[in-house]
Amino acid sequence: MLELEELLTKEKQGCNIQHEALGASMLQSETVSLSSSNLSENSNTKDRLSNPGELCDIATDTSEICLKRDDKFDSRNKLHDEDRNSNKFDDQANGSPDILDKLSYNSESCNDSSDTSESCEKVSTNSDSFDITEIFRKPSNKLNFSLKINDEGRRNKKFCVARISKSKSISVDFRLSRGIAEVNEGKYGHAVSIFDQILKEDPEYPEALIGRGTAYAFQRELDAAIADFTKAIQCNPAAGEAWKRRGQARAALGEFVEAIEDLTKALEFEPNSADILHERGIVNFKFKVFDAAIEDLSACVKLEKDNKSAYTYLGLALSSVGEYKKAEEAHLKSLQLDGNFLEAWAHLTQFYQDLAKPTKAQECLNHVLQIDGRFAKAYHLRGLLFHAMGEHRKAIKDLTIGLSIDGANIESLYLRASCFHAVGQYKEAVKDYDAALDLELDSMEKFVLQCLAFYQKEIALYTASKINSEFCWFDIDGDIDPLFKEYWCKKLHPKDVCEKVYRQPPLRESLKKWKLRKQDFAITKQKAALIRAADSIGKKIQYDCQGFLTNRRQHRMAGFAAIEIAQKVSKAWRSLQMQWKYSNKSNSKHGKRSRRRERIQIASQNRGGAGCSTSSALETPSYSIIDDRSYSRSMSWQGVYSLAVRWRQISEPCDPVVWVNKLSEQFNPGFGSHTPLVLGQAKVVRYFPHYERTLNVAKTVMKERSYVYSKTDEIISLSKDGKLEDIMLAKSCADLHSVVGEDFWLATWCNSTAFEGKQLEGTRITIGKMGEHGFDFAIKTPSTPSRWEDFDTEMAVAWEALCNAYCGENFGSTDFDVLENVRDAILRMTYYWYNFMPLSRGSAAIGFVVMLGLLLAANMEFTGNIPQGLQVDWEAIFNLDPNSFVESVKSWLYPSLKISTSWKDYPDVASTLETTGSVVAALSSSND
Repeated sequence: MLELEELLTKEKQGCNIQHEALGASMLQSETVSLSSSNLSENSNTKDRLSNPGELCDIATDTSEICLKRDDKFDSRNKLHDEDRNSNKFDDQANGSPDILDKLSYNSESCNDSSDTSESCEKVSTNSDSFDITEIFRKPSNKLNFSLKINDEGRRNKKFCVARISKSKSISVDFRLSRGIAEVNEGKYGHAVSIFDQILKEDPEYPEALIGRGTAYAFQRELDAAIADFTKAIQCNPAAGEAWKRRGQARAALGEFVEAIEDLTKALEFEPNSADILHERGIVNFKFKVFDAAIEDLSACVKLEKDNKSAYTYLGLALSSVGEYKKAEEAHLKSLQLDGNFLEAWAHLTQFYQDLAKPTKAQECLNHVLQIDGRFAKAYHLRGLLFHAMGEHRKAIKDLTIGLSIDGANIESLYLRASCFHAVGQYKEAVKDYDAALDLELDSMEKFVLQCLAFYQKEIALYTASKINSEFCWFDIDGDIDPLFKEYWCKKLHPKDVCEKVYRQPPLRESLKKWKLRKQDFAITKQKAALIRAADSIGKKIQYDCQGFLTNRRQHRMAGFAAIEIAQKVSKAWRSLQMQWKYSNKSNSKHGKRSRRRERIQIASQNRGGAGCSTSSALETPSYSIIDDRSYSRSMSWQGVYSLAVRWRQISEPCDPVVWVNKLSEQFNPGFGSHTPLVLGQAKVVRYFPHYERTLNVAKTVMKERSYVYSKTDEIISLSKDGKLEDIMLAKSCADLHSVVGEDFWLATWCNSTAFEGKQLEGTRITIGKMGEHGFDFAIKTPSTPSRWEDFDTEMAVAWEALCNAYCGENFGSTDFDVLENVRDAILRMTYYWYNFMPLSRGSAAIGFVVMLGLLLAANMEFTGNIPQGLQVDWEAIFNLDPNSFVESVKSWLYPSLKISTSWKDYPDVASTLETTGSVVAALSSSND
């Protein structure tokens, strides 16, 4: 200040200060560089904020204070699938609070050619301490700020951060610098008060408005921030930084269109700004406009070849549109630029996990934790990976470490609760679910987790109440209120369920007595033998029915379910065989009776699975085909599949797997399943490989039917104006939408066996506009009562045909050729199941497990693997006739079958794992 006073004295004596810069030295890191022609050569010695390598452009003809590009504030917009699990803004690194990126006051110029420091657009880190919000910045909750002015802007003086006011005291400008310094130090309230004082004297001071808006933004007061940025624009429409920051704030509020407009306007002032291209690319990515994101980020890295952040987000965008090789290259390029860039490591981890490469994903996370052992996000990601691998106890360990660092992370709380839930630690699960429900959240995705936590807590309490009962009494479909299950499946707000319908019994008070007992964990010889057998059968399914790796827990679940199905179906078939023999003896005495088949209508139609209050595993199906020999079918088709459903429900308790017809009476317009291939511009990694085939099936159906249906189920004719010809030339779902002219759906069909000449409604293929350039291209399964009735009849006939094929002269045969009709009957039943899709989710896996169990019951063991990339349920959907499905599957399935009766030596599942607790313990026990 003494130096400043001396300079001012000189200027009063005749020196013109209008275009000279002032040098100042302030306390510690709060350094304001006011350069002039006679001070510029000493500028390299000025103090710097935070990291000495972070520089910022300044104007040469007036004193400026520049905000770095990497200043950030939290946002509350929707999260990308990968970015749901982000650290809160007030995370700590190495036990100390995060230090936000400082507003740089350095007097050195910042440019790409600097040899001694990184560009001001880069993040500078050291090996001892990492700023979590900086290093692991997510597009969903972080925004970058910079006040960079291009050369033309400097010449025209369109915008500067600090100015020498001709009408006000120079103290105003120092108060501005002080306010910015307070923002740097995280003292946002004090900064706002300083800016308030400045704006009280000069309400139209754009630099002060931007400074206060920045402070508001850091405080998550985004509406107030936008108001300040807007007023700054009104005062100085050429203030490009105000346009950019308002765009970022609007993006944080989810105002996508307005955000892009503002960032595009900012680009008008700096057309070749890699910084703004980077910002707009991230905003486009956040809102899933991936093509535009790729364009912006690609342009950014051409201008700034060492922008590691742009490269990793380019990788995310490329992955979203199915360019996996290019995406991996972009992520690796980011890490080549900075091997300690945690954000890029996290993105690469998610990339490998999405592509079902768990080993590579785990290697990435191990590397992250070597860089920073207190990086909470890494523990969450590794916990997520262990959960997906079925290693729930390992997941709990990592999630606990992560929560010790960031205790308010709802993603980790919910995931740990689900892991406790799966392994039978219900008290701990309920505690975590409650903790998740008590958190205050700032995004819709996190709110969805809270809704799920409510439902999962109730399911955990229900399961705990059944833990010491026989496993057959574990009956979610029969015991839980239909509307509760429907809200659970749809992830809806639980308020209406709580207030209007659902009345949970007072389970919590008795939670302490409902826990796994020592005998549940005791591994007897019988249990050990059964577990080994289940693992052996399950491990042969290297890929699930969606073409992706299953985990150890799912392997064991599939093995247990297949063995139990084989054991119980075998008993039912033995009963039928005895009746068949008795009938033959009777016929030999009294002569052959004429057989007549008739369709029996059951007055009380079954709307649930085995063990439900309205049905059992041994009840007669809603429709059954019987003859006048008067023997009863001891097991229905739904009873068979319910065995596998129950195992699926207890194995992965956080998946809402329920029978669709056991939801509320309002299920008429609902859908049992919804599988997207394209969402907007994103190509869904699991299902996009079926894009071309689905498109061709759609074109075939459109040509055959000459019509489709609108969103309101009105018929849209395609027989005029050459539309059918255009449809056959279509190369994409966008082309089909263009021909039809509006959103539409069509339905495949499957030929009936029960009713000759009848075609059942199969799967609906839907194409709808999503955003300006995207589409929702998906397959859906309707779950209307009429369709349920048709497929219920079809499944009953298929089950009857299977029983007839095996029972009788072929019963117990070990001749592979003799059992050909049995194999074909099992595949036909599987075909109708996959087209039926009667579960809220999990129908694909359940169908394959039941198929294995039925084959085993007929002395045929599957010894191979599902071919990689093949999804059996999709094969059923794409084939319009059961015979064509049988031919397509038998080519790889039948060579992998061998005659085996070893399964008959396995311990009985129902008696060995008698209680629900013993089932949970067996699923959760270690491999050894």
